[in-house]
Amino acid sequence: MPLIAQNDRSFLKALSKLAFCNPFLPERIEYEREALGEAFVDVQSIWSKRAGEEERREPNVEKLIERVQEIATRLRESIARGARPDDEERALFEDLILFLLFHRYANEFQRLILEAQEGRSSRSRVAFFRAFLSDYEFFFGLPLVRERPSATETESGADTADSLHQEAAHVFAAFFQVRRAFHHIYECIVGRSMPLARLRAAIWQSVFTHDMRRYRRSLYKRMADMTCLVTGPSGTGKELVARAIGLARYIPFDPASASFQEDFAGSFYALSVSALSPTLIESELFGHRKGAFTGALQDRAGWFEVCPPLGTVFLDEVGEIDPAIQVKLLRVLQTRSFQRLGDSKDRRFLGKIIAATNRNLGEEMSAGRFRADLYYRICSDVIVTPSLREQLDSSDSAGLGDLLYFISKRLVGDREAAALAAEAEDWIRRNLGDHYPWPGNVRELEQCVSSILIRRSYRPAETSSPTRGERLAKEIERGNLTADDLLKHYCTLIYARTGSYQETARRLQLDHRTVKSKVLPDLLEEMKGES
Repeated sequence: MPLIAQNDRSFLKALSKLAFCNPFLPERIEYEREALGEAFVDVQSIWSKRAGEEERREPNVEKLIERVQEIATRLRESIARGARPDDEERALFEDLILFLLFHRYANEFQRLILEAQEGRSSRSRVAFFRAFLSDYEFFFGLPLVRERPSATETESGADTADSLHQEAAHVFAAFFQVRRAFHHIYECIVGRSMPLARLRAAIWQSVFTHDMRRYRRSLYKRMADMTCLVTGPSGTGKELVARAIGLARYIPFDPASASFQEDFAGSFYALSVSALSPTLIESELFGHRKGAFTGALQDRAGWFEVCPPLGTVFLDEVGEIDPAIQVKLLRVLQTRSFQRLGDSKDRRFLGKIIAATNRNLGEEMSAGRFRADLYYRICSDVIVTPSLREQLDSSDSAGLGDLLYFISKRLVGDREAAALAAEAEDWIRRNLGDHYPWPGNVRELEQCVSSILIRRSYRPAETSSPTRGERLAKEIERGNLTADDLLKHYCTLIYARTGSYQETARRLQLDHRTVKSKVLPDLLEEMKGES
């Protein structure tokens, strides 16, 4: 007789998919709906922090936990009395208990994160591990459950009984990583549009890959080898993306000392190479010996040396690095070794590298300014940050409201945030309109709010926007237009210059009736406005 009844089996299969899915993708909602059926509560499909939100409510998760607790207790009692689960039932039971334990200790993990951000080391003794270990042993210590080897046992070949504490420590570390990843992505990437939802999902994949089961089995030890490249326009939060990834790395937990092996809060090292000379960049990254250059008065360790194996070095504006330094950076990525300036001793770098740029590295390679071999070392994982205009143009965008609130909160605190956000939103709507391009992206929006706070106005920088003809040339270069689109745009462009269908037809060697049918009135008005 099966251990798990059919209705529970359907629920647990959906729960298994939910437990290992990307929480920032729409699939999360579908798995919740599949698991809960008629009890499912319609909620926002995009998990995003909202203005004025004090605490994130998850009504479906609360319903899931209630049922999970009941099934877990019942199945555990049946197994303890001698019921023999088959392989599928053991797998479902394992996922059930992992889901239960994660949510049982989620608030404790969150407290560790907040304490670390306030300056308390996350390497301190973690008191609640003892309770976690007791729960883990209660559910997974049953002989009939452990007939199916765990991921830790399968990889290490350790004896089943001896490995229970190590297995629990690995799960504990993985839970802490999941909680940190969600926290940093959720708190740092604010906005309800689909471009931002996709960005949050892409960051999650950069941390865990698309297959969290495989990640838990073996990849958690190997992700430092995967260099991440973050691209996108200036002012779109590329460092926020890098920080969310860097602060969410897997950190092993030592069950003997009941502490994590590294302090995640101090493991992220950011360097903007555009602000430094080549010599200073080399010194910051690789370190130097005393006398290696003018001003090198003593030995100095660079960030590749200071960064621990579980840490991350972030290179902002990597597209501007001098070619000579590109060669040295390539060596770090290929051999994991480097030398200080003025030194011949090889040193090891075992951390992770994340790079970012607002330049088109394809064009930089074509122009000979960026090495192709370096590019192919850093492009295994690419994340693209959307412009503010892309976010606002999305059909499901909630506008600037949430962004304005959180920018205002940073500037003036909780008490005044809502009032300043409303004032800024009203000023922007009246003076810039809904279609202002925001060329400086979120960074410009932050300066706009600051200026409104101080002067009750904002003056955008005067820049020359590309003409429609220039934008058309760019679209052609990118291959974004169909043949008919190209003909319509070109006919409209020439007609805007000549003002005559006959002359346009003569220049393009087309029938004037064809020209007349292809001219786009809206585009024509836009071109006239540029003249």
